[in-house]
Amino acid sequence: MLSRAQILRYLRLRYFGWASLALAFAASVFTLYLDSRVRSEFEGRRFALPARIYARPLELHVGLHIPQQDVEQELRDLGYPDVAREGESGWFARSGNELEIALRPFVFWDGPQPAKRLRVAFDGGAVTALRDAGGAELPLVRLEPLPIGGIYPANNEDRVLVRLSEVPQHFVQALIATEDRQFYSHKGFDPRALVRAALSLASDKVQGGSTLTQQLVKNFFLTPERTLQRKLTELIMAVLLELHYDKTEILETYLNEIYFGQDRDRAIHGIGLAAQFYFGKEVQHLTLAEAALLVGLVKGPAYYDPYRHPQRALERRNLVLRETREHGSITLEQYAAARATELGVTRKPAMGTSPYPAFLRLVHRQMRRDYDEA
Repeated sequence: MLSRAQILRYLRLRYFGWASLALAFAASVFTLYLDSRVRSEFEGRRFALPARIYARPLELHVGLHIPQQDVEQELRDLGYPDVAREGESGWFARSGNELEIALRPFVFWDGPQPAKRLRVAFDGGAVTALRDAGGAELPLVRLEPLPIGGIYPANNEDRVLVRLSEVPQHFVQALIATEDRQFYSHKGFDPRALVRAALSLASDKVQGGSTLTQQLVKNFFLTPERTLQRKLTELIMAVLLELHYDKTEILETYLNEIYFGQDRDRAIHGIGLAAQFYFGKEVQHLTLAEAALLVGLVKGPAYYDPYRHPQRALERRNLVLRETREHGSITLEQYAAARATELGVTRKPAMGTSPYPAFLRLVHRQMRRDYDEA
């Protein structure tokens, strides 16, 4: 006959066994739920883009009565700097009564217009000549229209979607060197980084332990709350994301999701819009110094805001350059040249969701009158 102690031990073991099975079952169900959510939301993900509202585009043609200074102001309002940037679009240069303009590509209602170079001559307050870069006469050229505003999704998020192939390699290298050096080798999380982050809690310098995949999961699926449950969910979802998708898909989505700061009530998301907002250029034309500044913003867009805290932003940019150099992604000469460069951010007034809120409210009223809200 079993003793009382043996019976109690048997019951404890049995209880522990059933509790372990129940816990394993609950963990399995939770993991399956997260797996389903990761696949359904990530694979079918469509970034919520604003419906943009534009003014009528300025159409240039020979005989058009318009002063040269009015065209120059239109270009400045579009964010075109009046300095030549060879190999890039989105600038103009003045030479007497002539303007050389490097137009950005733009999709008009009747089709896309590619980037192009043109020369416009003026005399007596009118356009007297309109030619392309090869000297051929052009019958008509449309400047891209001025943005009036947009109808934005939740949280007023704005972005310009880009492909990974469009992003300069030096931006990707700086991002990985600074944020996640083991990105191409880990399976969603970096144990060593987690240990370093835990140990840093005992010091004055707290380090982050999140990989790019974890950062994407946090921004893509979860809330920003700081709890153990959310962190555990983040880890599981990061591993599941890496199981189902390759590094290229994850990195491209990260680059379009990451938050880069505020333009009044408009949230700047994604490297495509950040390049336009901070430097007035397409992402593929970012220099190493400009890329390093944007990578530096990932840690804290408000804290390292180059408009409000230029010195802080400069120090952070130079740190990113140093990390990239130590990682072996750039040469000493590239590092020195980029470090000697000024911040170079564009100077333009903040627009927010619209510089013309009254007109935008009118558009909203008319749309609610004529269309059903989804």
